[in-house]
Amino acid sequence: MLINVIKMSHEKQIMIDQSLKQIFNDEAFKERLSEEDFQRYKNAVEKVSFRKGEMMFDEQETPRTVFYIENGTAKLSKLGAYGKEQILRFIKDGDMIGYRSLLCGENFQAKAEAMTDIEALMIPSDLFMHLLEIDGKLSFVMLQKVAFELGESSNTITFLAQKTVRERLAEILLLLEQKLGTDPEGFINISLTREEIANIIGTATESAIRLISEFKQDSLIETEGRNIKILNHEKLIKLGHVTL
Repeated sequence: MLINVIKMSHEKQIMIDQSLKQIFNDEAFKERLSEEDFQRYKNAVEKVSFRKGEMMFDEQETPRTVFYIENGTAKLSKLGAYGKEQILRFIKDGDMIGYRSLLCGENFQAKAEAMTDIEALMIPSDLFMHLLEIDGKLSFVMLQKVAFELGESSNTITFLAQKTVRERLAEILLLLEQKLGTDPEGFINISLTREEIANIIGTATESAIRLISEFKQDSLIETEGRNIKILNHEKLIKLGHVTL
């Protein structure tokens, strides 16, 4: 389920992401690392790209790399009961993916798929662990990220348990816009199938299709294929009982 469910959490995530951007770059590493460690970093880190729909890693694979997303958006998901995909969260530029399983010493418990074309830095697992040992600033930011995500998991349980499906859809649309931004025409910067929207809000695909149609009839949103534009933020905020 989508993790970001209240404004305070969103603002905290922005702060953590900004901190990561400030410390995870060549210039910052050159200032903090020894010449030997900086050269090790430069020699090992590789720029990679993924096309939309391409898998970055799959469930049960052994973590051998961590990815820092420079451009693009990915989704983290896993197969639930009866083989149904469950979206856990979206990862956009300036964020990192693949570190949780590495830190836990386990295989990936979810898969990562490119939602758009992606450019990323691929950091070998042994180098990433070494950087955490020698770089206090990186270690602190990663500790913040892990703690944030743990808290967000608790928020998701409350979100699903206490809100109606209609309220959840209203809130998710607002938060997707807040997290991922919009294109020049005002459409949210992600293209989701109705099935993907349904599993984010925890309902059947048919229910999601019906609710989206109702939102359109009520002039709350506009759709263009898989893309959605919010037309009336105030009404959606009231409908979802959202504090933004």
